[in-house]
Amino acid sequence: MKLRAALRATVCSTTLLAIVPAPAFAEPFSVKVDGLNRGQFANEQVYGGFGCRGENVSPHISWSHVPAGTKSIVVTIHDPDAPTGGLGWTHWEVANIAPSQTSIEKGASGNANLLPAGAVETLTDFGDSKYGGPCPPQGESHRYVVTVSALSVPGIDVKAASSPALVAYQMHGKVIGQARFVARYHRSVE
Repeated sequence: MKLRAALRATVCSTTLLAIVPAPAFAEPFSVKVDGLNRGQFANEQVYGGFGCRGENVSPHISWSHVPAGTKSIVVTIHDPDAPTGGLGWTHWEVANIAPSQTSIEKGASGNANLLPAGAVETLTDFGDSKYGGPCPPQGESHRYVVTVSALSVPGIDVKAASSPALVAYQMHGKVIGQARFVARYHRSVE
């Protein structure tokens, strides 16, 4: 008798689970960088200076599935492999992008007509408030981490002259999600 009751309860539970739909899962927050050749930066995006002979054109970066509650976005390109004693090198930061935006156009750096309205390009480690492409030491391969950060605030208190450290400080405690893409660049020995 107890066995029948246990089997009946198991069958009822299994039947109930079969008719209850599985919860829908949101697509993951993601970022994409166009114009790369198998994940490698092309000469068009490479820095034009420090011995590198690139065109220094900022890439097209797009993102999708921004977390609910996002009120602004920050895009960063950072080289964690730079020979700076573990600090890395910031190549580009664009802050205060409206959450309705889904991309930054190719060549937008330094061109207010192509940057998302209200966005601010802040200082890089090159000392400029604009994109600075890959330029590792000769013979080295470096990673370039493109990060799109979704923030819980409509904007952070930064200006064009704000350092990467100040941008990070202003973002602290306000990040509700991040999407990352890792690109690479190898500089040949000349």
